[in-house]
Amino acid sequence: MIGKLFLSAAFVTALAAGALAQGAPVQLQPAKPAAAKPAPKPAAAVDDKEAVQRANAHLNSVQTMIADFVQIAGDGRRSEGKLYVQKPGRMRFEYSRPATLEIVSDGTSVAVRDRKLATQDVYLIGQTPLKFLLRDRIDISRDTKVLDVQTTPNAVFVMIEDKATLGGTSRIKLVFDPASFTLKQWTVNDPQGSDTVVSLFNVDTGRKPDPAVFKINTERMLNTNR
Repeated sequence: MIGKLFLSAAFVTALAAGALAQGAPVQLQPAKPAAAKPAPKPAAAVDDKEAVQRANAHLNSVQTMIADFVQIAGDGRRSEGKLYVQKPGRMRFEYSRPATLEIVSDGTSVAVRDRKLATQDVYLIGQTPLKFLLRDRIDISRDTKVLDVQTTPNAVFVMIEDKATLGGTSRIKLVFDPASFTLKQWTVNDPQGSDTVVSLFNVDTGRKPDPAVFKINTERMLNTNR
């Protein structure tokens, strides 16, 4: 089911341990305390209507994207990888190994590939819950149903509902930076009631992805050595 698209990645453990440097020279003079950095200026409060308008403006301004992502599935499994987007309609979630999953949209269809199982399932692009990433132009108050808008000092949350996804209604919580209104994260609550959270890092909206990354292999059985 398309609602399970983002729940199939293999579990990735990534905990980094820090180490203290040894053998540092002894300081003969006490170090001067570092100057305190000024606190970041809080973003100006916005009302619900303005928040939706600014969310639309950001989503429509982004035509290409290359970003790192971290995904937390409903069962707590963590996976990560690279996201490629080129509007309209082209997208690729490339999961880092040991995950074997890839999700590719070529502008018409969305293919879910599993290299380990050598399977590929294809869906219509309009059945996916990620229209906000794929449409050339979107008005989330017209193309979806806005359920709620919340503003905090650290984020603006826009909750939308999409009844056109395969399997039933999906709810998506979009999280924007309150100052720049860049998209930082989203949570998809699928028709089965499971939440999947995707967070974006190192976002590059100025570089075009290689068109080859959006190609769907029409063969059912995949080369597992790729």
